[in-house]
Amino acid sequence: MELKVSNSNAVRLSPHQIAWAAAYWARGGATFFLVKAPSLKVLYLFEGYKGPSLHDHGLSGTAGHRFEGLGSMFEALRPLAQR
Repeated sequence: MELKVSNSNAVRLSPHQIAWAAAYWARGGATFFLVKAPSLKVLYLFEGYKGPSLHDHGLSGTAGHRFEGLGSMFEALRPLAQR
């Protein structure tokens, strides 16, 4: 899980982070980008293969999961971690 903080729509990801997450995901691994948006007080969770879209289009241009808190995020992650 790659942890990021974003105060705007843009999320800074290096080419290495994007490539690693996509390659690991393609081989059946569970990789994610978790982005905290302090101004909105929410967490966004994106599957690892969505790194290029997240880099190019930001939070609003990439389909992901939005959570109001850690508890709801962990509940959503539980089935994904068991695949």
